[in-house]
Amino acid sequence: MTSRSRWLSLIVLCAGMLMIILDQNIVNVALRSIQQDLGFTPAGLAWVVNAYGIPFGGLLLLSGRLGDLLGRKRIFLSGLALFTAASLLCGLAWTPGLLIAARLVQGIGGALTAAVVLGMIVTLFQEPRERAKAIGVFSFVGSAGASIGILAGGVLTQFANWHWIFFVNLPIGLLIGVAGVRLLDRESGLGLPAGADVAGGALVTGGLMLGGYAISEATADGWASVRVIVLGIVAVALLAGFVLRQARAAAPLLRLRILANPVVWASNLVQALWASALFGFQFLRAIYLQQVLHYGPVETGLAFLPTTIAIGTLSLGFSARLTTRFGAQRVLLAGLALVGVALALMAWGPEGGAYVTDVLPSMVLLGVGAGMTLPSTTTIAMSAATPADSGLVSGLLNTTLQVGGALGLAVLVSLAAARTSGIDPSAQPSAAALVSGYQLAFGIGAGLVLAAVVVTAVVLTRRPAPTATTGSVATAGAAR
Repeated sequence: MTSRSRWLSLIVLCAGMLMIILDQNIVNVALRSIQQDLGFTPAGLAWVVNAYGIPFGGLLLLSGRLGDLLGRKRIFLSGLALFTAASLLCGLAWTPGLLIAARLVQGIGGALTAAVVLGMIVTLFQEPRERAKAIGVFSFVGSAGASIGILAGGVLTQFANWHWIFFVNLPIGLLIGVAGVRLLDRESGLGLPAGADVAGGALVTGGLMLGGYAISEATADGWASVRVIVLGIVAVALLAGFVLRQARAAAPLLRLRILANPVVWASNLVQALWASALFGFQFLRAIYLQQVLHYGPVETGLAFLPTTIAIGTLSLGFSARLTTRFGAQRVLLAGLALVGVALALMAWGPEGGAYVTDVLPSMVLLGVGAGMTLPSTTTIAMSAATPADSGLVSGLLNTTLQVGGALGLAVLVSLAAARTSGIDPSAQPSAAALVSGYQLAFGIGAGLVLAAVVVTAVVLTRRPAPTATTGSVATAGAAR
């Protein structure tokens, strides 16, 4: 393949990933409009996000393995087609159940697409300097996609309607698909006889989705209700079955021995804890800005820009330098501390107020902290990976980010809704009741980040500090 063809292929792959990232962020600023139009309950509204995030995270490992077996180009294009078709269904949805079902299919398509992108980039660019440049472009797309998604969601929702945040994927998906067919190299793959743990993928995804559903139902039925307890028991049983399956399968999705390494399990635990707080912040802060401060969709998108710009700037521009100078563990501790302070400001801040004095400081602090936390967590985890395990550890981190964030979001939204309902059970609760629920969620989020600080200090800071280059590939956040 010529140099020009490689870079054109990179554009196709990054465009596909950009569409997936856009969809993860574009929804947040449209949530209020979706709730009003379709009649979602506060806890049910979280499933507009979680119905995408849980299958996305739960299927990343299986999707990456299918790419190895069937060929990455085939899986990339299949996922893209499924994602695009599901986007049409999302845009046409007229009931909460239909939108959630379509979002679930979107999550499956997103997992198939995202899981193979980094592997294809690494295969395309063998020369170290070119590879580093290509991964840098891929990482920038991830950061830029968050900002573009939030702004695009606000503009489309305010000047068209929320349906167009999904319809916009149709021409983009078709264009990327046609370009992918023509430009991407076909890979035959190892073949299905090499083994794909479909049963393991079904067990972990089913367990996670059922667990998330049980959490959301706890808001209406109570945490001690028989229904919630039964759902929780079944979810735990499915996840236990996944663990047993991984211990016995000939070609497991997750080789359990990797979790015996303290650096791997501790960094994944830290990732899950702070991701829970981050996903909760993105969801609840968007609702807060619209329901309490009465921002429109565009204003909400602009309000988030300082956070996303700070994350992108730190992740790409300064995090590696800080890690080289101070060590990844110290950078991680500093980043977590900033995230915790930001959430504490939200938890004990005023009910309303001016954006510059009461909203902006926490937005900037959280963006800077998250921009330091994600690369340093990845760097620490990848420092413990052998060449044979690097794909597995990278995929596990991305899975932890998506699944931990989705389940954490379900918990925080459920607790916030329960607090609000306890104060004002009316269909349109007062601003004070809403703020009280949000503050509880942000306070719990700060507690989760504090727990991540403790794990980092007790487990991870006792290990040698890895260099910034150790996690350079994994920082891109792809599964394989």
